[in-house]
Amino acid sequence: MTRSDASTPFMIVFNALDEIHRGDPRTVEVDGAAEPRELVYARRMSAWLEHLDGEPGEILRLAVRAQHLERWRLPRADYPEGRAGYLTWRRDQSRRAGETTAKLMIDAGYAEAEAERAARIIRKQGLKRDAEVQTLEDCACLVFLENYFADFSRTIERDHLIRIVQKTWRKMSPRARELALALPMSEASAAIVKEALADAPT
Repeated sequence: MTRSDASTPFMIVFNALDEIHRGDPRTVEVDGAAEPRELVYARRMSAWLEHLDGEPGEILRLAVRAQHLERWRLPRADYPEGRAGYLTWRRDQSRRAGETTAKLMIDAGYAEAEAERAARIIRKQGLKRDAEVQTLEDCACLVFLENYFADFSRTIERDHLIRIVQKTWRKMSPRARELALALPMSEASAAIVKEALADAPT
């Protein structure tokens, strides 16, 4: 059997994750059709993973697919404003996604150690030290810059936006930075990135 076989543990979990993604009540338009926002995000994450790593392992593929799992169930607005509230929300989101993914993996036949490994990647434990965690972070940064940065930049004060770009850049690997610089951007977005990177660490 290949890993594309629907009966393999990998595909059982992969399809279960996408079924959860389809429950997102928020939608975005893709090629003229409304699709669940989270499912679209998951597909974009997987696409970047295949670009960054030609032969990613199953655990990393599942972790990347699950990185924003059920975010709509834990709205940012339910947490206090400010950085502390944001970090708590992000921690709770990643913990929830990791726990749900790990349970799906165990139910499908993965070993507990494999399930916990996926959860650790989703929680981004070991960023900058763990190659697979770094790859997941690179995917997230590239998805943000390619698909969401332009709209996001219209809602944030410029100086704050520049700091966000700088923080994003610091989290990325050299390879991801190279790919980010090749992304097509509007003139306004490109100007913000150029200004942010002028003072960013190399």
